[in-house]
Amino acid sequence: CDLLLYGRGHRTLDRFKLDDVTDEYLMSMYGFPRQFIYYLVELLGASLSRPTQRSRAISPETQILAALGFYTSGSFQTRMGDAIGISQASMSRCVANVTEALVERATQFIRFPSDETSVQALKDEFYGLAGMPGVIGVVDCIHVAIKAPNAEDLSYVNRKGLHSLNCLMVCDIRGALMTVETNWPGSLQDYAVLQQSSLSSHFEAGIHKDSWLLGDSSFSLRTWLMTPLHIPETPAEYRYNMAHSATHSVIEKTFRTLCSRFRCLDGSKGALQYSPEKSSHIILACCVLHNISLEHGMDVWSSPMTGPMEQPPEEEYEHMESLDLEADRIRQELMLTHF
Repeated sequence: CDLLLYGRGHRTLDRFKLDDVTDEYLMSMYGFPRQFIYYLVELLGASLSRPTQRSRAISPETQILAALGFYTSGSFQTRMGDAIGISQASMSRCVANVTEALVERATQFIRFPSDETSVQALKDEFYGLAGMPGVIGVVDCIHVAIKAPNAEDLSYVNRKGLHSLNCLMVCDIRGALMTVETNWPGSLQDYAVLQQSSLSSHFEAGIHKDSWLLGDSSFSLRTWLMTPLHIPETPAEYRYNMAHSATHSVIEKTFRTLCSRFRCLDGSKGALQYSPEKSSHIILACCVLHNISLEHGMDVWSSPMTGPMEQPPEEEYEHMESLDLEADRIRQELMLTHF
């Protein structure tokens, strides 16, 4: 019927109109307000309007709604497709299209500040939080469950025996992500992910002198990465650990916000049913949306929080104590000078 009525021209099928529904409906179904969705249509429209061999293309607006519905609900629910008038198969294609369009723009929205003024502003903001000087970001890893790869690659099996990607992220005090690496296999420990990451290469090059990231005890102490002391003894060491913990909690809150806003990441609807590469792109797309939402005034702490992030058992941290004498000297000097 489509062929007879419309031919093979690239006609757009308008299945759903944003203006026909309330803001409350958009928030409940897609997790974002009307103006934010309009912005995404403007941002991604060109990428989502690429030529297609199908008789009637799905509009960018409908594709974005389908993808947001999946990101925020974690499933291809029939009611979601019914609401915008597309099938489950079309939902899947829409998610793939929007995901790739967002990934193409990742460097536009996820980036480390390079100018001195912005770097100093980061230091001032983190110092104002808990008195930890020199901090320009907090780093941590989060596991996102994926289906077992076809090759049954054991490198994706994490310490819980589940298949996952181990994602390395750095955020600022607002929860905005400045570095995101989502492609690491779940079997890799956090310190190994950091060691092999482009983030490590960036800091090892000495670009940010007299500055450092904060990481928990799952990472190794480095000259540019301050970790807590395993067994604090002096008052200064206790104060250092308390300031470190209060500052590092920013990224734990950010992870909780990501997982509560984008339910496809939290595992409550099951693992991402994609290959590791496609799952990695979906995670990155959600991170891009997270940062865009911050730019549009959607506060990172406004989303409902789930329970506390699970931390690995303490014994796994013991061998991560300092093996870098220069890094140990810097941490000792930091405690003597500021705590």
